Amino acid sequence: MPEHTPRGSSAARRRTALAAGAAALAGLDLALKTWAKDSLADAPIGPGFAQLRLAYNPGVAFSMGDTLPSWVVIALTALITAGVGVFAWRTAPTSKATAAALAAILAGAAANLIDRTADGVVTDYLHTGWWPTFNLADVFIVCGGIAVAALSWLRTDQNEHANANAPATTT
Repeated sequence: MPEHTPRGSSAARRRTALAAGAAALAGLDLALKTWAKDSLADAPIGPGFAQLRLAYNPGVAFSMGDTLPSWVVIALTALITAGVGVFAWRTAPTSKATAAALAAILAGAAANLIDRTADGVVTDYLHTGWWPTFNLADVFIVCGGIAVAALSWLRTDQNEHANANAPATTT
């Protein structure tokens, strides 16, 4: 006979796992930012097309908003990060892939926000030579966003396929 679990326990476990995953990924990025500040200050590492190079971004994506006061950028990113966190917490996705994607987005947003609060800039360290310098938190945000969109599209496609194959009902 299956063991009965309280109704909210699986949602609580999913929320805890999502928060723990986000915290671990954010911690990884923040540790790499600390390493980059210490190790890349004097010179970049690697060939010109793929370097570890220290840079600071006072704006957001592609330095947009770099002329705004840092408190405005911090406030806006804090609101967006809180919104993502509330959404992830409230939805507590049952799909592990969706939960991982949301954890990545939340981790990237939180890590960049934490980094920015110290001095008004985000530490970047990944440089490709043809793209603006970025960091692992940016990778988490972009890849997580792509994954959420793809998973949502796949889920919609599966639902439409299931509905098309469902027997017709008459009233």
